[in-house]
Amino acid sequence: MSRNKMVGVIMAGGRGTRFWPLSRRDRPKQMLNIIGEQSMLQMTVDRLRKLRFMEEIYIIAGRDLADTISDEIDGVPKENILVEPSGKNTAPSIGLVAVHLRAKNPDAVMGVFPADHLIVGHRAFSSALSTGRKLAESDDMLATLGVVPSSAHTGYGYIQFDKKKPLLDKRAFGVKTFAEKPTAAAANRFIASGDFLWNSGMFVWKAKSFLEAMELHMPIHYEIMAKIGDAVGTRRYKTTLEAEWDSLWNAYYDLMTKKGDGNVIKGEGVVVDGGGNLIHSNGKLTTILGLNDIAVINTDDATLVIPRDRVEEIREVVSALEHAGKEDLL
Repeated sequence: MSRNKMVGVIMAGGRGTRFWPLSRRDRPKQMLNIIGEQSMLQMTVDRLRKLRFMEEIYIIAGRDLADTISDEIDGVPKENILVEPSGKNTAPSIGLVAVHLRAKNPDAVMGVFPADHLIVGHRAFSSALSTGRKLAESDDMLATLGVVPSSAHTGYGYIQFDKKKPLLDKRAFGVKTFAEKPTAAAANRFIASGDFLWNSGMFVWKAKSFLEAMELHMPIHYEIMAKIGDAVGTRRYKTTLEAEWDSLWNAYYDLMTKKGDGNVIKGEGVVVDGGGNLIHSNGKLTTILGLNDIAVINTDDATLVIPRDRVEEIREVVSALEHAGKEDLL
């Protein structure tokens, strides 16, 4: 990659459930023509292509959308559409693209973008990304883009910046802290303080810098990504990706805050007389009685129950569903 250039990475794996009923599994929000005649994803691709320092664009999405994206989105070659075997969260998705970029050029600067943003003001957008690129190139920094809030919105995360740590003539600042979606009272305090921005979910960094930070702060995730990265460009890439991706459930367990007896509960769950369990259950109550080291993953249309030491075998379940004609669940 040329110096002063950037690779755009678009995260297109979300299902857009908050935009239901327009957004559906086979046609999520980013693939809809909500504003104008183009999909949100195509608008994002076109926005990045207008940037003079954007060298190429990658899209990462799930299996269910990869073919649709390849058929419908202009400006991104098929080989730049990376497929994650199953949805996890943002860090593994970014990590997967980062190991691909690092294999080509460790110093590649990547800008990470959601697929469904509407951005008005191309000059300001370009300037902010250019600032992020300079920080990433010169000091190996991890840059996040904030948005000056227009209201005390409770639906966004916030970034508190440090006014005492200006960078590049006050075009950037050090970060004090990140805050998740706040209560109305907290959001009002954030706005009144004058040092909080909305978290845009857009980031700029070198591929190697992101992976070094992952190694430091998320070592289990990094070990998985490193194994996948070693297989990039080889015949064993697909099998390595499938095998290592499944093991991310245990990495997820290790990262999360444990309750009593080592249980991790994300969403609504109760464990009685059991330890070392993982419950991921939004929208429905999941209970475990008298079991240890079990993972229970609930979604709207499927439930997985598996010993935590066998999560690497989830691909066998996926294979069984394919053979049973249950492709709609995959």
